[in-house]
Amino acid sequence: MSIPPFAGSGDLPEGVHEASLEEVVSHFGQLPAGRKLLAVRLERIYGLVAGTGHLKRFVVFGSFMTNAAEPNDVDLFLVMDNAFDVTTVLGEARFVFDHDAAQTRFGASVFWLRSLVALPDEDRAVRSWQAKRDGTRRGIVEIRGATA
Repeated sequence: MSIPPFAGSGDLPEGVHEASLEEVVSHFGQLPAGRKLLAVRLERIYGLVAGTGHLKRFVVFGSFMTNAAEPNDVDLFLVMDNAFDVTTVLGEARFVFDHDAAQTRFGASVFWLRSLVALPDEDRAVRSWQAKRDGTRRGIVEIRGATA
């Protein structure tokens, strides 16, 4: 599935759109320079999270996934498998799973949970991130190939 064109609001049309990491970086992370920096951060975070061996779903949402010229940060929702134990994460990856540290170190808002606690189920938990603060809904992107 390819990334659809932006809606009139500047958001992606409502839905969970699947794409590869390369497609997301190519589509959203080219220009201006601030977007390039966020794309590099996104790739770094993806590598760290995938490196745990426990990643099930990797969802990108927020201003980076819009036509905004200068998004604030990268917003992520991660579903980790049930065997994931955050206390065993070492090195730089440990900062990804601490919301404040992820914001400071990577310029990313990272929300995560284990599959078991995704209520009422994983799909609905993922779809819930389409809601914006004003109550409207926007499209989000799930990175393909994120399964542990």
